[in-house]
Amino acid sequence: MRSQKDHGLEVGAPVEIGAPVVVGRDLVVMRGGHVVLDDITFTIPGGHVTGLLGPSGCGKTTLLRTLVGVQVITAGSVTLLGLPAGHPVLRAHVGYATQDQAVYTDLTLRENLRYFGTVLGLRGAALAAAVTSTIAALDLTGLENRVIGTFSGGQLARAGLAVALLGDPRLLVLDEPTVGLDPVLRRDLWGLFHRIAAGGAAVIVSSHVMDEAARCDHLLFMREGRFLAQAPPAEILRRTGAADLEDAFLRLAGAPTGTGPAGTAPATHTAPATPTAPATPTAPATHTAPATHAAPAAPATGPTPGSRA
Repeated sequence: MRSQKDHGLEVGAPVEIGAPVVVGRDLVVMRGGHVVLDDITFTIPGGHVTGLLGPSGCGKTTLLRTLVGVQVITAGSVTLLGLPAGHPVLRAHVGYATQDQAVYTDLTLRENLRYFGTVLGLRGAALAAAVTSTIAALDLTGLENRVIGTFSGGQLARAGLAVALLGDPRLLVLDEPTVGLDPVLRRDLWGLFHRIAAGGAAVIVSSHVMDEAARCDHLLFMREGRFLAQAPPAEILRRTGAADLEDAFLRLAGAPTGTGPAGTAPATHTAPATPTAPATPTAPATHTAPATHAAPAAPATGPTPGSRA
C-alpha cells in the first residue's frame, strides 16, 4: 500500500465510516440530445454498501460512468474525496467492474491480474500478495493458471471483479455484478462487498433486481434519470408504509417526483436548450494507468479491457 500524498489525497488513508466519499451536485448528463441524468444531487458514504436500483434504461450505468470520470457531464459536478471525478490522481483508487468483459481471454487469470496490478503500480511482493489475496477472495483458487477463455460465465464474471478489486480501491463501482450468478455465489459476493465496505471503502452496486435492495446499507432508487429516494432500506419502508422494498419502489414511482422528501430531483428543471451532446468516451481499463501511460494493444484474440477507471 502506498503512503505518499497526491494533491492532498493520502493513498490508503482510512475513510471515516459514513463520511461522504462521493458528492454529486445538480448533475445533468445529456446524450444524443436527451436528458439522461436530470439535475440530481447525492452523496455516497464510505463504509457502506450503496444500492443503485431502478429499471433498465433509467440512467444507472450513465451515473456509474460519471462517478469514475469517463462520462462527459452537461452541468453540475461530481467529486471523489474532494477531487473532480476522473482526476488522474484518483485512477488507482477507483475499482470499476462493468457489465462488459474486462479481461484478456487468451491470458491466464494470474497473467491478467499481474498485468493490471502492474498498471496500478504494484511490484514484487506487493503484486504477488495482491494477486493471491484477490484470487482467494473471489473463490478462484485453482483457476489461476487456466486461460480465461476456458472459464464459465460465472467464473468470467468473478475474474472481471477480481481486476476491479486489485489495489484496495477507496471507491468500488459495480455495474450489475451478480447478474446470471447462482444463489450461493451471489450470497458470497454480497458478503465480500460488505467486508470491503467495513474497511472504509464506498461500495456502490447497481441492479434492477429489487430483492437485492435489502442487502444494501443505503439505497438510491432511480427512475427516468431522477432519484425517487435516497435513504437506508428501513427508512424507505417507513416513509412509504410498504411491506417490502419492491412495493416501496412502485409506490414512489407512481407518485409525483417533483418534491418528494427523499432526494427527488426538482420537477421544474429545464434541460439546457443547446448543450453539445458528449462524445462517446473510450471505455476505461479496470485499473487505468496514469495519464501518460500507454496501455499495450489488446491481444489478437482478446478484447480491450474496460473496467478500471
